[in-house]
Amino acid sequence: MLNDSIDLNSGVEAGRSTGLKLLAILCALLITGALLAGYALMRKRHAQTTLASAMAVDTTENAPKGPPKVQIIVDEPLLKGGETIIGGRVKNISGETLSGLGIHVELRQRKGGDLAESSISVEPSTLEPNQEGSYSVKMPAHEYASVRLIGLTGDPNSKPLAYSSLQGKQRPPERLEPKTIVVTKRSSKRDDFLNSPDNPARVP
Repeated sequence: MLNDSIDLNSGVEAGRSTGLKLLAILCALLITGALLAGYALMRKRHAQTTLASAMAVDTTENAPKGPPKVQIIVDEPLLKGGETIIGGRVKNISGETLSGLGIHVELRQRKGGDLAESSISVEPSTLEPNQEGSYSVKMPAHEYASVRLIGLTGDPNSKPLAYSSLQGKQRPPERLEPKTIVVTKRSSKRDDFLNSPDNPARVP
């Protein structure tokens, strides 16, 4: 019985071995998760790039050829009272009279990111050479996240017209209206205190 001994080092080594195995498994899981997340992110970016390039090619192919007839000035959308105001100016830079002009924009919805097109009429509807007009439309701010100019049409039969675009007015910075805080001083009455230095009272 006295010759029997317990090897304490074997238990320590077994614990160390188990800890190393758990650490190795944890590292493997972390590396695998990082690789999967990176792969998913690369696929998402590739899909977005492909979609953007396809949209750019489609816009270029559908655009009419030839020198621009109209110069479109696009103002930065203005937020006002829960609505987004989209507008700008239009100038006839051709040598002919243009009528029935319509600005076409692409709107991206906030929920789901779906795209929708909208047409905005130009006022006045007929522009002589070097004459300017304007366009404006109001849309709910909570429905759309962005807007993009995609085309211009005119008479006859809403024919696509060549145009050039310029950046217009920037949205003015939001101004915080000052608020006036009125502090009213509470009037104290002597009757509120039965016993004070100004109004001593005799205690029975």
